[in-house]
Amino acid sequence: MREETTDQIEFSVSPASSMQQLISVWVRDPRIQKNDFWHAYIDYEICLHTNSVCFTKKISSVRRRYSEFVWLRQKLQANALLMIKLPDLPPKNPFFSLNNAQQITDRMKGLQKFLEQILQSPLLLSDSCLHLFLQSELRVSRIEACAAGKTSFSVAQAVQGNGLRRFHSEEDLQKDLCLSCDSDSDRYCNAAFWNVQTSGNKSHYCKSLQI
Repeated sequence: MREETTDQIEFSVSPASSMQQLISVWVRDPRIQKNDFWHAYIDYEICLHTNSVCFTKKISSVRRRYSEFVWLRQKLQANALLMIKLPDLPPKNPFFSLNNAQQITDRMKGLQKFLEQILQSPLLLSDSCLHLFLQSELRVSRIEACAAGKTSFSVAQAVQGNGLRRFHSEEDLQKDLCLSCDSDSDRYCNAAFWNVQTSGNKSHYCKSLQI
């Protein structure tokens, strides 16, 4: 049931810059979590590796469920107002089954595509909620409070305090990913690249966040 994709987004900070900024992100490892005997849900691991100036934490791993992705999209859209239209999430399926591997895989791919697309937006990369979603273990209510400055800790402290440090280098990331791929999903282990054309405002967005 484990089928992962690895994707990298390439940013050109300025025409004169020789350093390419990369954001690698993938959604993988679906697991069933039980609230009690009658209620269960699936969450997914979000792995991120980057050298982008938008992130001070370059390697991270957190787990999120579908409803948290729904919250993230609504929050980012509200914060962005009408400046951009966010990509869609995979639709909610009233007949979604925790025992249906194909449904789980399809949803995982849809969540992957959603993250790939929003990480191409300099405006969204300046949103604290996105960083806390990707790189902290806070629940969504605490993410909202932290982003609004209503917690005793800052956004940067929440991100740096994330305890899920499974990976310590890019090599660790790639090794773990490839070991988990079987013959049917090898094609998803190959990185895909996007050339994202950004203006000088890109650096301004990231520096103003200081994550």
